[in-house]
Amino acid sequence: MNQIRIDKWLWCVRVFKSRSLAAEACDGGKVKIAGERVKPSYHVKTGDVITVQQRYIKRTYQVIALLDKRVSAARVKNFACDITPPEELDKLKTERFVSYQSKFKGIGRPTKKDRRLINKIRGY
Repeated sequence: MNQIRIDKWLWCVRVFKSRSLAAEACDGGKVKIAGERVKPSYHVKTGDVITVQQRYIKRTYQVIALLDKRVSAARVKNFACDITPPEELDKLKTERFVSYQSKFKGIGRPTKKDRRLINKIRGY
């Protein structure tokens, strides 16, 4: 095998849960090769460096080998090398802290508990 579509390759190496999600990411400009947006029908070659924007981090993968069937997570390292810079991976660690700290009690919509208390006070 010497050709495979990028959406299928991304699905096979478990970057995306489904091939349709991989195709949507390609159509939305979230997948780039050498800084250029690619369509889902783009044919991947060995040695390509693929950048995938997932939420607010950019993951970078290098194509080691081509494959046509989805493989187990243990075998992915034979087909793709994750070369994501450490700065991008550090963003994952800070995400948990920021999302936890950004939700302050009493701001925004009332919680279910708050709503029940309000209804009790109003006599509903």
